[in-house]
Amino acid sequence: MDWITKAERLQQLPPYLFMEIDRLKAEVQARGVDIIDLGVGDPDLPTPDHILKRLTAAALDPRNHRYPSYSGMNDFRRSVAGWYQRRFGVTLDPEKEVVTLIGSKEGIAHFPLAFINPGDYALVSSPGYPVYHSGTLFAGGRSHFLSLLKENQFLPDLSAVPRDLLPQAKVLFINYPNNPTAAVAERPFFEKVVEFAKEYRIIVCHDAAYSEMAYDGYRPMSFLEVPGAKEVGIEFHSLSKTYNMTGWRIGFAVGNAKLVSGLSQVKSNIDSGAPQAIQWAGIEALEGTQEPLKELLAVYQTRRDLMVRGLRKIGLQVDPPKASFYLWVEVPAGYTSARTTMHLLQEAGIVTTPGNGFGEPGEGFFRISLTVPQARLEEAVERLSRIGF
Repeated sequence: MDWITKAERLQQLPPYLFMEIDRLKAEVQARGVDIIDLGVGDPDLPTPDHILKRLTAAALDPRNHRYPSYSGMNDFRRSVAGWYQRRFGVTLDPEKEVVTLIGSKEGIAHFPLAFINPGDYALVSSPGYPVYHSGTLFAGGRSHFLSLLKENQFLPDLSAVPRDLLPQAKVLFINYPNNPTAAVAERPFFEKVVEFAKEYRIIVCHDAAYSEMAYDGYRPMSFLEVPGAKEVGIEFHSLSKTYNMTGWRIGFAVGNAKLVSGLSQVKSNIDSGAPQAIQWAGIEALEGTQEPLKELLAVYQTRRDLMVRGLRKIGLQVDPPKASFYLWVEVPAGYTSARTTMHLLQEAGIVTTPGNGFGEPGEGFFRISLTVPQARLEEAVERLSRIGF
């Protein structure tokens, strides 16, 4: 069977980060080690009851047993538009400016197929969510990486993009609140992005999956709040983190009608739409009580504060994030990102994510996810104190 070879597009990809972490974790678990997994950002708390009740009722309704609409139920898209109006003051046409996704990862991965031709460039933040780069490669495009550095508050320096590359750049991927750095962006940055996009005719894709995961009264803004943003951009959102719905795979993209239409056209040729029962659950999430979200944020804030205190106590440098449920921690002196994460895994049974796994500029950091119970975080701090560096 040596004649069976993977396509070149797959051979170009680095190993998917979290698959490699799972492999290393399994090796340590095989030795009988009790693993505390602070690697993947998968909420540990259940989907709120009122959302599950709506899902259950919808699943029992035969009308939801057939093929859904490719672009999403009208009711769901109207619900998304209503949520954007309430949350951000952004007006959307639910028929033309909203598309339902099977989780935002799916939409982000498929978007380059609609707008990137072979040889075109995407401007990709690094360190960043790996799908921006892989989606670009699948479309035959090339990635030009924009370094997110601590001295720039982990915002990309758009002026550093080579001018001779700009005519070939078609898409700019940004993500705030940011994964993995937990950085946030304010209006002046987004205004610069709009100006940049208009000047060089570049499409802006803003991944806003963590916009609702914020603390201490901070409220992240939507890219689409900036005047002119809808002329150049699309924003991706997910119910996964906000409502503990990672397993249900439901999200949406909103913004420029041509961009939404292009993504919808790709999706109509690749998938058959998000299941309607899950879309009804999404409607309940967006329109129902938001008290569970308030309770969830209080839990994450407690976890954040616990871990920041514990890490600082043992001499690690970390800033408490305003948003997301990640900590972006500087590695100790004399260590690399990979050496730090292997030390924690091998000596303490703690899974973390090396910063350079998200891109070379992430070297010198590692990421901790707060999606485990408080007792396990306390145990992690104790183990860290015990092993030292």
